[in-house]
Amino acid sequence: MQTIQASEFKAKCLALMDRVAITGETWVITKNGRPVAELRPCSGGRLDSPFGLHPTLEIHGDVIAPLDDLWQVLA
Repeated sequence: MQTIQASEFKAKCLALMDRVAITGETWVITKNGRPVAELRPCSGGRLDSPFGLHPTLEIHGDVIAPLDDLWQVLA
């Protein structure tokens, strides 16, 4: 496992995340010489649904087109 200081991690965060995604290696992030966090590849699979926790949700028809029914505004 490789280590990196929190200040350096802050500066290189995005590049390091890309590296971890490609190589699968784990990094330990330290603060004042003490380990505080680990950066490792995500073990869970990604959801195929763009709706997050609602994988069975489906869109039918045009959701952008205007409605045919007029709505009445209550004042």
